[in-house]
Amino acid sequence: MEDKSGPTGGRLDRVDRRWAARLALAAGTAALLVLLVSAGLRSVALVGVGLAGLAVTAAALWWVLARTGPVRALALVLATGAPIAVLVFYAVAGVLWVVLVSLALWMLAVSAGRTALADPGPPPAPEPRAAPPRRPFLIMNPRSGGGKVEKFRLVDRARALGAEVVVLDPAHPQDVADLARRAVDDGADLLGVAGGDGTQALVAGVAMECGVPFVVICAGTRNHFAMDLGLDREDPAACLQALTDGVEIRVDLGFISVGAPSAAGRERVFVNNASFGAYATVVQSPAYRDDKARTTLRLLPDLLTHHSGPRLKVRADSVAVDGPQAVLVSNNPYRMGDPAGLGYRDRLDSGVLGVLGIKVDNAVQAASLLRGRRALGLTSATARQVVIDADAPFVPAGVDGEALTVPVPVRCRIEPGALRVRLPRHRPGVRPGAPPMNWRRVRRQALTVGRAAAGRDPR
Repeated sequence: MEDKSGPTGGRLDRVDRRWAARLALAAGTAALLVLLVSAGLRSVALVGVGLAGLAVTAAALWWVLARTGPVRALALVLATGAPIAVLVFYAVAGVLWVVLVSLALWMLAVSAGRTALADPGPPPAPEPRAAPPRRPFLIMNPRSGGGKVEKFRLVDRARALGAEVVVLDPAHPQDVADLARRAVDDGADLLGVAGGDGTQALVAGVAMECGVPFVVICAGTRNHFAMDLGLDREDPAACLQALTDGVEIRVDLGFISVGAPSAAGRERVFVNNASFGAYATVVQSPAYRDDKARTTLRLLPDLLTHHSGPRLKVRADSVAVDGPQAVLVSNNPYRMGDPAGLGYRDRLDSGVLGVLGIKVDNAVQAASLLRGRRALGLTSATARQVVIDADAPFVPAGVDGEALTVPVPVRCRIEPGALRVRLPRHRPGVRPGAPPMNWRRVRRQALTVGRAAAGRDPR
């Protein structure tokens, strides 16, 4: 990564961002002018029609998910027909090209504005090299990620680096946590997993208990944990460099209670998230694996309208949510301000859980979800501990993608800096998140010349 921390590099960076702010203002102004000049007073109606089409589509999609029979069929027709009707209206009015050009300019303006507001921050501190392990122990799942272990020859490469490797036998399920504990008892000084996030979490819990570092080898399907650690998900073999040329960081771990409240120590680690509500209930169905779409459409209506499934109550420190249809508790918060960054976490060491709750009781609330974090039915919070209660003794939960049934009340907590993670010294890093759009700051940055050139970047 290029270092722009010097006086010249920093000034050039501020100049680049100032020009990005000017581009944002120019593109935004052009987007409005295209509408006003080409459509005149009709431009207000055009924008109104577009927004109405979006709202109708969102409401219709809610009816598709929450209703059955003829109502669902009509809603599907409406969800498909509303955007088409808007486009036909624009075409008949002879302004389709105007709307498309204006929309493209507006998207350019927002993209340039976020670039202008992005703060590169100080350069990353040098990472001291960690001493290579003497007896690394790795567990590999040959079925994960469609066979990435074999495709990238991970077993041979790891053994060539001195690691002891156990390849799981899909025909004979094994307790990976027990394998990891026995390996540490036999002298292993590093644990690692090539597999999905659920397996990663189980072994990470053992690594935390035993105080040994943990290596993530991104051989799963999605590899969310590896992504947020800044690893190269396209090249699982590159993760093995952590055994010979690695650095060590500390990250947080999430814990969820999986035993009776009186059973001490009955917790399970999660590296990504624990989900409750509609999705967690759907994935419990035996039919889900064979036909995901049909099973989801069959079960969702009753779940979304509270006709089946437990009614949840959530307490996240001082925040309470009564009756959400879906709850996601994550090990560190997910990004919310950048639609392209959904599913990403900027940090894994903030020391707090992220909490997202969705409560949608009607089509109006469903349409309001288009407002993002300001949506009426969306609750976003952070907390050190989250308690999920229900009107049933047990609730379904999805923990790092694995379906469980856990007794209530369910307690989720975070342990800051609990896990030592060994990473390759050379890795792509975490993709920076886009800042929320703030036109006032963009305007101030675009119009400020003297102070920015002198090195005093406006805020």
